[in-house]
This record gives sequence, structure tokens and C-alpha cells, in this order.
Amino acid sequence: MSDQELPEGDVPSDGRTEAPAPPVSGVDLARVALRAAKEQARARGEATRQKQQARRGGLRSGARRDGRDPMPLGAALERLKTERGWEMPIAVGGVMGRWPLIVGEKNAEHCRPERYDEERRVLHVRCDSTAWATELRRLAPQLVRRLNEDLGHGTVSVIKVLGPGGPPPRYGRLRVR
Repeated sequence: MSDQELPEGDVPSDGRTEAPAPPVSGVDLARVALRAAKEQARARGEATRQKQQARRGGLRSGARRDGRDPMPLGAALERLKTERGWEMPIAVGGVMGRWPLIVGEKNAEHCRPERYDEERRVLHVRCDSTAWATELRRLAPQLVRRLNEDLGHGTVSVIKVLGPGGPPPRYGRLRVR
């Protein structure tokens, strides 16, 4: 005899008599199954909620952050510039865009920067006449000082002033030698 079974005529300690359990019908089975399914769903929902709260602390994917994660465009460009060592050429490119502010409007109308030799730190400037080339050669030391103040010491060591050039050389069968 098990602990839960009572012999006939015995009364439980709480004083009530136990009636035999009614047979379980299909509706009752459905209710029991529904209650079990709801409890399982509630448990799954709680587990999902805990995972989401853990993610809100930082990482979204649950994986460690690495170099492949998305980042803002500005940060990506800064990282690329640093990795490739493009600081000086980008800075010089910015100077070429601000050329009129550096040399003045009048000089900028007649002289324009053509290229920057990074190894020798030489800025090549083309002028539209020999008179403006002479004037820019006279101003070159002041411009080098101003450019180095703007870009950092030693970025530009020399400004090479080029006079007006002729048309580019023509190649092919019909040309004058």
C-alpha cells in the first residue's frame, strides 16, 4: 500500500473524506495541454527577454567586436587614412582646395597647384604667365611658411613654380620634329 492510498474508512488528517477522481475527459485533457503549452511559452518568453536585456549592455550580435563591424563613414575614413599613411597627402589635397584662401584671390586667379611630390615634399605650382611665375617665386618662402603652419612643420619644403607651358606634345605619324 502506498502512502497516498488510504484504507477504506480512514479519514485524512484534515477531516474531509476523499471522493474517487472522476475520469478525465477530452475537454479536460485539452485544458491540461493548453495550460502546459502556456507555461512553456511563458518560460521561453522569459528566456528571450533575459537575452535581450543582456544584449542591451553593448554588443548586438552576441559576438565580440572585430574589424568587420559597421562603423560611421567618418570613423571608417579616419581609420583608412591612418592605416594607409595618407595623412599628409590628404592634408595637401585640402590645401589645394583652399588655395585662394592661402595665396589670396588675385594670386589664385593666375597660379594653381598642380601636384605634390610627397618624397621630396615639393609643391608644384603652374602660373599662366611668366610675370605671375616671377611674382610667385618672390612670395615662395612666405607661402612655404604659411603652408607649414597650416599642415605641420616640414610638410612642404619647396614650392616649384612653373611658367606657362605650351600645348602638350602630340604623338603619332603627323607631327613636326
